[in-house]
Amino acid sequence: MKKRILFVCLGNICRSPAAEGIARKLIRERGLDYFTDSAGTGDWHTGEAPHSEMRRVATERGFPIDDLRARQVKSKDFFDFDVILAMDHQNLRDLERLKKQARGTADVRLLCSDGTDIPDPYYGGADGFYRCFDMIREGVEEFLSEVVRE
Repeated sequence: MKKRILFVCLGNICRSPAAEGIARKLIRERGLDYFTDSAGTGDWHTGEAPHSEMRRVATERGFPIDDLRARQVKSKDFFDFDVILAMDHQNLRDLERLKKQARGTADVRLLCSDGTDIPDPYYGGADGFYRCFDMIREGVEEFLSEVVRE
């Protein structure tokens, strides 16, 4: 059965679409049969493309995300996805609360298994987007290696 993975941040325009873009390319390159998506805990950017700076960084790094559009997490996501990966501890707390309300079954956890938060680059400069993207790539690579071993 195809594993389904959802990446979540606050607005779904910076961190989680970057994670989705990284994951879908690495999954394809590794010949894995996983489905990925991304969402935000908030609804401010629903329907919007990822942040222009994150799109630029992702394209430069070889993981274009121009086709993605923001959406908000839904109750059914806690049943439709096997794993929901939060970008930081606040997202994780919000997701755990939503999962409890939905009585969902998804495994909800941080992207970084060492407990590191992926900082939101939204209010930072260009350097913040690069650092954020590289942290996400490392987290996604580690997660995919872990999943393959299961």
